[in-house]
Amino acid sequence: MIKKSKLVTFFLIVIIIFGAVIGTTKMVLEKINLGLDLQGGFEVLYQVEPASGKGEITKSTLTDTVSALDRRVNSIGVAEPVITIEGNNRIRVQLAGVKDQNEARKMLSTTAELTFRDAKDKLMLDGTDLVPGGAKQAFDQSNNPIVTLKLKSADKFAKVTKEVLAEAPDNQLVIWLDYKKGQKYADEKTKKEPAFLSAPNVSQVLDTNQVEISGSFTVKEAKDLANLLNSGALPVKMSEVYSTSVGAQFGQDALDQTILAGIIGVAAIFIFMLAVYRIPGIIACITLTAYTYIVLLILALLNATLTLPGIAGLILGIGMAVDANVITYERIKEELKVGRSTKAAFEVGGKEAFRAIFDGNISTLLVAGVLFYFGTSSIKGFATVLIISILVSFLTAVWGSRVLLGLLVKSNVLNNKPRLFTVNPKDIHNLHDGISTYDLKTHFDRFDFVKNHRLFLGIFAAITIAGIILLSVFKLNLGIDFASGTRAEITSNSKLTEQMVKKRPR
Repeated sequence: MIKKSKLVTFFLIVIIIFGAVIGTTKMVLEKINLGLDLQGGFEVLYQVEPASGKGEITKSTLTDTVSALDRRVNSIGVAEPVITIEGNNRIRVQLAGVKDQNEARKMLSTTAELTFRDAKDKLMLDGTDLVPGGAKQAFDQSNNPIVTLKLKSADKFAKVTKEVLAEAPDNQLVIWLDYKKGQKYADEKTKKEPAFLSAPNVSQVLDTNQVEISGSFTVKEAKDLANLLNSGALPVKMSEVYSTSVGAQFGQDALDQTILAGIIGVAAIFIFMLAVYRIPGIIACITLTAYTYIVLLILALLNATLTLPGIAGLILGIGMAVDANVITYERIKEELKVGRSTKAAFEVGGKEAFRAIFDGNISTLLVAGVLFYFGTSSIKGFATVLIISILVSFLTAVWGSRVLLGLLVKSNVLNNKPRLFTVNPKDIHNLHDGISTYDLKTHFDRFDFVKNHRLFLGIFAAITIAGIILLSVFKLNLGIDFASGTRAEITSNSKLTEQMVKKRPR
């Protein structure tokens, strides 16, 4: 007797799944941040050294530097920057969607140490005398862009202006940004573009905590200066190891091609599962759809940045999820062939398959964990998505498939219908004959793999030893992520030859 309640529950779950997918997928995709390889952008790797040239770089120093860089990046309007610490003295900055790379590089590497000096270059005030976050872009009485600063102590500023006033006629208070040892106001003031920001004359003692920096600023330059001062001075010296950029069109092309490849791959999997497993294949397609949606939803909720390696992790997770379905359905087919009922085959096959599925997934999870811990940049992104994918595949491909298929099995609609599992009735034995799943004939029975196990193990051991020796002698050809150098990516509307690239203007 068919249990309609089980069927109703099955279809309600399916409707809810596809309703959520169809209704919210667009919103979820819009909230996922794309990496620079998918929307274009700029990436730079910095070598971090002590600002004074002495001492050592600590973890705390790197963390403080990352915080300062993050504030600077946010000030130029870059959404979701990826700033990561690599090793003991490197910081990688990835800025997706950056259009003006020179501006971004200047903003990142500028030390932003503001100093007030007299005309003889004596230090009078520095950044420690400023109120944090007190710099603002404003306009003077002539409507020219200026930067206003707040000082911590009006009394100290009054004392400084009194000292400068006493040096008349050289009563200038020279404001420097990133003053370098050896620079002199006397030399710079004669230049068309002096190194200092401004050098106002002090005509009276000023008892105030409000300072104005004026000069030939544009509004944008004044805003950038205020942002730099508010972001704080970098506690270290950063030297660029390498940088790379991806054009917006190149990133869009990569995204379009990746989506197309993903659609083709997933469609091929769906067709295969439907052709080979029929009813269980339909369940697999439903759970794979739910799997993909849930992974993307988690990435959106985590505010994660999706890159090409991340998409690779997602696709690999789909493969792991399909693998779990295949193992389960093959075990159910075997139990049907030895003569078990549909319900018994479902229960026994599911339990037996779980051990193999768990073993395969936990092994991959351990590898992904190692990649996440030791990896950097794109490797860490790949590992993150892979870990999420494996955990979600357990939810959908194992538990979800079992729930949905269990509802159909318990409704009795699949009783005595082995063809719906692609099992030929002629291949089904009588359960009382005592035939086990190990006795079932397969296409591979003519190959005795176990008989030659020593030979196979010997071959694999020899290959492993040879690989270790070759790596020890010839070493790995390290990419630019691990060795300094230059990387250039060139796009063209027409075919480029090697000679054309070599003759490019420098």
